[in-house]
Amino acid sequence: MRQDILDAARELFVNEGYENVSMRRVAEKIEYSPTTIYLYFEDKASLLYAICEETFAKLAKRMDAITRECDDPVEVLRRGCRAYVDFGLKYPNHYKLTFINHPQHPKDHKKHLREESMGMKAYGNLRAAVEACIKAKRFRAGDVEAVTQLVWAGEHGITSLLISMPDFPWVKKSELIDLTIETLISGLKV
Repeated sequence: MRQDILDAARELFVNEGYENVSMRRVAEKIEYSPTTIYLYFEDKASLLYAICEETFAKLAKRMDAITRECDDPVEVLRRGCRAYVDFGLKYPNHYKLTFINHPQHPKDHKKHLREESMGMKAYGNLRAAVEACIKAKRFRAGDVEAVTQLVWAGEHGITSLLISMPDFPWVKKSELIDLTIETLISGLKV
């Protein structure tokens, strides 16, 4: 039942906008009573937080696997960036809600930034990959946070564009994704 609620809310939040969807509307979509939803989620903000945590957990799991599969820090970063983009394209509703259409709420904003949140775990994986490249002297020395945010901005940019502008006459998507990632990495190498 919890997963049904999450799936329905995610779809509604993406299609109708978070602000336009009530808990009652989510209940109607899955034909539950609104009180049933409140057994699982305190309010709409906690429902959104659970959706984001679910998204980040899937992404973090994939990133953890990549780190275990490969010893070369640059290759870990390359594969991690590709996994990030592929994840967004495979789960566009998850991605849009978590990264593009995510509403900011003063009450909950800091919850997403807590170290133990899945969002920060996913970001931590990217940061660790960047830091490993710098420590191995494969990237120029620099501010790890700034470089991590640069890489994230690049991978987020291509992902967001491919999701939000599907009718643009893109070159072959796979080649564009690889070119974006290679350009980011090449620009950072020693």
